[in-house]
Amino acid sequence: MHIQNGMASKDLHGVRWQKSRHSNSQGTCVEFAKLPTGDVAVRNSRFPDGPALVYTPAEVEALLLGVKDGEFDHLVAD
Repeated sequence: MHIQNGMASKDLHGVRWQKSRHSNSQGTCVEFAKLPTGDVAVRNSRFPDGPALVYTPAEVEALLLGVKDGEFDHLVAD
């Protein structure tokens, strides 16, 4: 499978999409899938057949560390 950034999520065969257990009851959330290459795909659960953004493990690690440190808290409503 040739994986490229922005490809249709439905074309990523054999991956298991995962969303946070903190997702809201309407199912609107971000979903992640580890790819065979080791990279991580991200998609919008409201558009499951839409594009997937593909990130390296280092990019995902930087994001998660920033989230844990509260660097993005200003992006969500109080």
